[in-house]
Amino acid sequence: MNTTIMLFLLQDGITNGAIYALLGLALVLVFAVTRVILIPQGEFVTYGALSYAMLATGQVPGTALLAVAMGLVAFALDLFFARKALHARLVMRSVALNIVFPTALLGLVYALVGPHTPVAVNIALALLIVAAIGLFLYRIAFQPIAHTSVLVLLIASVGCHLALQGLGLVFFGAEGLRGPALSGAAVTAGPLRFTGQSLAVYGLTVGFIVALWLFFGYTRTGKALRATAVNRLGARLVGIRTTLSGQIAFLLASVIGAISGILIVPITTLYYDTGFLIGLKGFIAAIIGGLVSYPLTAVAAIVVGVVEAFSSFYASNFKEVIVFTLILPVLVLRSLAAPQVEEEKD
Repeated sequence: MNTTIMLFLLQDGITNGAIYALLGLALVLVFAVTRVILIPQGEFVTYGALSYAMLATGQVPGTALLAVAMGLVAFALDLFFARKALHARLVMRSVALNIVFPTALLGLVYALVGPHTPVAVNIALALLIVAAIGLFLYRIAFQPIAHTSVLVLLIASVGCHLALQGLGLVFFGAEGLRGPALSGAAVTAGPLRFTGQSLAVYGLTVGFIVALWLFFGYTRTGKALRATAVNRLGARLVGIRTTLSGQIAFLLASVIGAISGILIVPITTLYYDTGFLIGLKGFIAAIIGGLVSYPLTAVAAIVVGVVEAFSSFYASNFKEVIVFTLILPVLVLRSLAAPQVEEEKD
């Protein structure tokens, strides 16, 4: 170990930590608004990354077809739950969101896909596909059980993760994929070399944190999400549509996950199940942040990334073990600081 190696490890740790920060922020957002511990966040990463990689090679990803199928299921659920009070406006709105939108997106993908399609177009298509999947996932799996316990929501989340991971194997195969870099530029500072991809990671992470701060602090929708996070019942009593809040939370989480995957896939090869491990590291940062604090989650994510980088240098075989062990002292301290609650008696 010398100064140069230490700087390289810090650079690598901060780059990875920035990705984990994005995922941690998404997990905190979803849990605060819906009480769902979003285990499938890793699948949003994988779907975004591998959809972008397939689009870059001129292929239509299976996720575009999945969005259409999920839209049809969501439309059927809308009709079923509103069967006693059906009216034309509700049906037309459901048709537009659940059928017209994903079908038009699929047509757009077929029209624009090709080996020479600009990178920006492929990124936009991948983001739209994953955003549609995230929106329909909430409608199908979580909205019908939104008022149940956190444990039931967690079980549903695990089920969604397993289903999406299996579908990922069908869509992308067992072989890994890599996507084209967002930029070929590079900046040298002493012994360090910052590629355009790593600069994009830093810039987008900071940009998202600032954007979320502005969104929650200065927009009506953001304030509604904050109110839903503080008191779901109170938000409903003052006229806030908690269902819409959940949809927005899942939409933001899916977009953040897809962006994270697109930032990662030019740097390293991703497989259909890689996102789960990446999402777990974002989950560690979210747990350290108490699933409520965005700044603490971002700082914890950087710490997780740096610890992972140095662990890979000193003990690469135990890198994952060391990273996941970070959660243990945090849980112990939180359990000691939390007030004791008597168990409910039957």
